Amino acid sequence: MIQMTNPSHQSIRSIYQAGVKEALRHKWIESQKRGYDVGIDAIHEWFDKYWREYCRYRNLEHVCGSMCWDEFDVQRFGRIEELLHSGDLLLDLILERVMVGWENLQILVWAHEWGMPVDRVLSILTQLDINSARLTPRIEWA
Repeated sequence: MIQMTNPSHQSIRSIYQAGVKEALRHKWIESQKRGYDVGIDAIHEWFDKYWREYCRYRNLEHVCGSMCWDEFDVQRFGRIEELLHSGDLLLDLILERVMVGWENLQILVWAHEWGMPVDRVLSILTQLDINSARLTPRIEWA
């Protein structure tokens, strides 16, 4: 379960710094598998393969109120916390699709085809704002 907190009660983290740590972890794992240091290629591989999903998940953490990320608007922090606590089934269905990589248009088409309340789906998608998670990767060695 996602635990919600107030951003003033926790540190605000940087996706870029956290992403570098994940990429370095990936480099270490790949080096261990192969028995030698695979070098910077593994860092680039992580950013190529996982950066987009990583940012999307961090955006969801931000709007759910579980982790405040510096790269996202603080006004959006915890935006859907009330919906999460209400047990909204439509939100759950949308979040499932967002987590596996569906885009807004795919979700809207799905909602239309299944007779879902498209206005409500659009409202939830607006609150999630998954497009704001499209951050350009950059490596900060901090």
